Amino acid sequence: MPLPGKRPWYLVALLLVVATGSYYTWDHLQGDGLPDGIASGNGRIEAVEIDISTKTAGRISEIFAQEGDFVEAGQELARMDTRQLEARQREAEAQLRRATISIDTANSLVAQRQAEQEAAQAVVAQRQAELEAAQKRLERAERLSQSNAVSQQVLDDARATAQAARATVSAAVAQVAASQAAITASRAQVVDAEAAVEAAQATIDSIKTEIDDSTLTSPRNGRVQYRIAQPGEVLSAGGRVLNLVDLEDVHMSFFLPTAQAGRVAIGADVRLVLDAAPQYIIPAEVSFVADTAQFTPRTVETQEERQKLMFRVKARIPPELLRKHIEQVKTGLPGMAYVRLDPEAEWPDSLQGTLVE
Repeated sequence: MPLPGKRPWYLVALLLVVATGSYYTWDHLQGDGLPDGIASGNGRIEAVEIDISTKTAGRISEIFAQEGDFVEAGQELARMDTRQLEARQREAEAQLRRATISIDTANSLVAQRQAEQEAAQAVVAQRQAELEAAQKRLERAERLSQSNAVSQQVLDDARATAQAARATVSAAVAQVAASQAAITASRAQVVDAEAAVEAAQATIDSIKTEIDDSTLTSPRNGRVQYRIAQPGEVLSAGGRVLNLVDLEDVHMSFFLPTAQAGRVAIGADVRLVLDAAPQYIIPAEVSFVADTAQFTPRTVETQEERQKLMFRVKARIPPELLRKHIEQVKTGLPGMAYVRLDPEAEWPDSLQGTLVE
């Protein structure tokens, strides 16, 4: 019979076996029921959000989408009031027509100035011929005056005629130069009119772009999450009208401690289990591991404190899988993410259930 206060030896042995088994189980399952090479973290389903916003200030004319609607890339979602833009476009088109007519007018003026230059050049030739004739008469009169064959009056008249002819030649040459300057000015008017045409056309193109931008379309496939504005409201440039979630770019963010985060590889297999549908297992893969810790103690001076650092990990669901189940995809749902740290590690039985395909 055992002594009072002493445990039987077989009871001590049994407790030792239980303690040894408990330690082995804890060491093998890491305290959370997972084998070595598998880690887990709490997370929430998230998706890329897109704001459908106005490019310029204006009034909302119509909104064609409601909260919860599925939309496709390129689908028209809203339209801004474009009456003022259309008025500016008509004004720019009128300026374009005016500038086009100005080109024709300027070209006609250039032709006129060129004709005037040709006439001035003909006058120069005529005046040069008259100058040559007057010069010859003067030379003849000078020779005859030496033998007193002509009077002094005739000689003076010849000299005056020659001098007048030289003056008319100079005037005709000046007229040619003036006509050349007029041609240059007319050609400048043509260039100015052509520039006015280009400016008017650029204004029209800019207004057309603004009119096109006044029709707000979806850049991607997704679902309308919020309707932020209503028809009739006046928004500033960049004012938000709708908020979409891109249901083809969905992921879960979760956090792992230092020892586990350091073993996570980009592209590693992940399995997601949502609280709302625990019977389904969603395949994913690691697309991001933060290079800085999100949760950090005040000081990191010991190895134990380093283990407290938590790093954010993103597990992205394959887009082709999302497209197949687009109507069932919802964001904000909490759940668990299980990541395979070791490519050779086997998934536990609880993660080998119904895999969503």
